[in-house]
Amino acid sequence: MLRNLYRRHLYVRIWLAVVAGVVILTLTANWIVREAAENERERLSAVPREVVVLNNQDHAIGTGSAVRVPGQGLEFDVTLEDGRALSLRVAPRPRPSGTSGLTAWRTPFGLGWMVALVGVAVALGVYPIVRRLTKRLEALQRGVQRWGEGDLSVRVAEEGQDEVADLSNRFNGAAARIEQLVRSHKSLLANASHELRSPLTRIRMGLELMGERPSEAAREEIARNIAELDQLIDEILLASRLDAKEADMGTVETVDLTGLAAEECARVDAELDVAEDASSDALTVRGVPRLLRRAIRNLLENARRYGAGEISVQLDSTSSAAEIRVNDRGPGVPAALRDRIFEPFYRLPGASERNGGVGLGLALVKSITERHGGSVRCEDRPGGGASFVIALPN
Repeated sequence: MLRNLYRRHLYVRIWLAVVAGVVILTLTANWIVREAAENERERLSAVPREVVVLNNQDHAIGTGSAVRVPGQGLEFDVTLEDGRALSLRVAPRPRPSGTSGLTAWRTPFGLGWMVALVGVAVALGVYPIVRRLTKRLEALQRGVQRWGEGDLSVRVAEEGQDEVADLSNRFNGAAARIEQLVRSHKSLLANASHELRSPLTRIRMGLELMGERPSEAAREEIARNIAELDQLIDEILLASRLDAKEADMGTVETVDLTGLAAEECARVDAELDVAEDASSDALTVRGVPRLLRRAIRNLLENARRYGAGEISVQLDSTSSAAEIRVNDRGPGVPAALRDRIFEPFYRLPGASERNGGVGLGLALVKSITERHGGSVRCEDRPGGGASFVIALPN
């Protein structure tokens, strides 16, 4: 049980390491103090000290030496002037009864006990500190374990500003991004499977009704559904690649938005308006040309499909961004739904049966814009209709 406790819990190992260090320190200090005291005592005992014998007139009448004898006190060997040799022995001083604790603490043995008590106090004081640290590590461990078991909504508490708090913060950020990515892929898969059924069903019905000699209208209907199916698959694949931040989207180049917008406007017969105060440099950005072309094309297709009347593209710039504004004269977008229309497969109420729409066009515009460090928004157009604005850093 103790072995498992030691192997499974970091706080036990840290605490035992601290306690072991204090114990070793205590024993070492005690041994050093005792050895030093013993060596000093032996040194003093081994060195004789000169003794002079004086008479009552303070005249020297003899000389000798004094040596400490362990356990017997002091021993004096004296030789007088007349040649006589004397030996004196002084018994060791008896320890007085009722010796105070202070005197006992001054001995090497007492000092060792004092260091031991200090070590115990340090061990007891370190335990709650170590336990507080490892509790946070255990909470992080439980969170990672639950997250690994499939609960992607798990987040851990972020306490303090140390390495554990930073690790918790990074885990929460990574968990949130992965949860969002998984949710997005699940939604994409569910909606894609639903959207794929419609053109496939229409193709199947057309083939069944076509007979041996298909009409021109039947051929056109099947071709239109195949084209819709091909567009849907292409947009699903592009959306999936854009969701993966590490995916290679192509070579980043210098892109002239004026030329790009002019080509796309000519394709759908839309009007292009470039602001007079917008220089060519201000309308030049760094990006992947085919993706930026796809974003502009999707907005123009959206305006053609849902708008009414004229379609125009305006190019302008601010101090930090180039703006592409696609305008239409359609019914507009309610303010409450201007964020939702950029969600995959979301359509405005009543617009789900519009010809050719698969519900991914605006979602792709948002993903492409964000991959280029920009943003996209929907606004009301003065006089009626909607304006979709892409802002790209220049």
